Amino acid sequence: MHPALQGLITIVVGVGGCIGYFYLSNVFVDKVLFPASGPQAGRNINRANMVRPWLFLFPAIFALGLYLAYPVLETLRLSLTDRDAGGAFVGLANYKQMAQEPKFWEAMRNNMLWLIVVPAAATAFGLLSAQLTDRIKWGNIAKSLIFMPMAISFVGASVIFKLVYDTRPAGEDQIGVLNALWMSFDGGVFSTLFLRLLPAAILLGFAAFVLYGVYLIVRPLVSSEASRGGGSWWAAPLRVAVGLGGAWLVFLSLRSVFHLFTATLPYGDPQTWLTIPYWNNFFLMVVLIWIQTGFAMVILSAALRGIPEETIEAAVIDGANPFDIFFKIKVPQIMGTIVVVWTTITLVVLKIFDIVFAMTNGQWETQVLANYMYDKLFRANDWGVGSASAIVIMLLVTPILVWNVYNARKEMR
Repeated sequence: MHPALQGLITIVVGVGGCIGYFYLSNVFVDKVLFPASGPQAGRNINRANMVRPWLFLFPAIFALGLYLAYPVLETLRLSLTDRDAGGAFVGLANYKQMAQEPKFWEAMRNNMLWLIVVPAAATAFGLLSAQLTDRIKWGNIAKSLIFMPMAISFVGASVIFKLVYDTRPAGEDQIGVLNALWMSFDGGVFSTLFLRLLPAAILLGFAAFVLYGVYLIVRPLVSSEASRGGGSWWAAPLRVAVGLGGAWLVFLSLRSVFHLFTATLPYGDPQTWLTIPYWNNFFLMVVLIWIQTGFAMVILSAALRGIPEETIEAAVIDGANPFDIFFKIKVPQIMGTIVVVWTTITLVVLKIFDIVFAMTNGQWETQVLANYMYDKLFRANDWGVGSASAIVIMLLVTPILVWNVYNARKEMR
């Protein structure tokens, strides 16, 4: 059968099935189960109205149970069994074996690095883009261009950046943009400016931005707000954890600045960027930052537009400069939105697989948890350790999901 005809039949059957289900379920409730006639008509109408929402929700609940709840339970079961032993129960042996593998800890370390850098960078660039594009005449065009990578799949973006990082032997024309730029440097003044001073300025600016964020997050712990005992019991530990993560990121940025000025750069030699340990992780992160910046920009731009003009006008009258207005007036008012954007990008980072798989396949110390799980499940055919790593990913994602649901319900109340 022709694929186009198959697609048409699928659409007709799917849409027709949904319409038929809702129509027939209404008929069954109103005519058979609780008929609106006879001495019990009023009670039947009330009962039908109570049952009807559950009938409408049943397809979604059934689909979620079949495609979400069942796989979770089955994955948990498989993580406690051994395929080589015929599916025998082995308890936590798979988790113990996983914890003894260096590749697992490499994946955990890289996931934590992604978790700190990507949400911070994507949210910061998104906030900066949202603020700047709202101040220029062609801001809508700029927003469209920045948001455009969101329409590209992760694999498609990986192929694009793989060409950007492409390497050809010395003496040949470099088709990779990064190597083409690299080969134009010879160690002179421009090399110092663009390869040392400019990256150092960007890293210091990023460190200052993160440090200010850490200050805003930790300040309530040492101010009078902490002594009043307000807020939830988990707020203080969460602030401490986020503060420590930000402090580590600041340390990492400052250490990178030191390395920029002490490293000996191999001018004139094309670099295989994706095989350079440690730094290749950042080259992979650039792909996700490029994609997620547009998402952060759109959400934060809407939040910035929702700030009351009166607060900004009052700050201007009081003599506040543009930086004070942005950091002390605008950012605190949209902090809830920033947290939502940050946690949403964090969920994407914890499940990152496509970019690593398409660009390095976890080689050269770029392994991440999802790619490690794929290797165990489909290459090593080890469903025990593979399922155990899937459970680890789920455990890392769950607190953030709970946090988002809690905040959503809090705002609704």
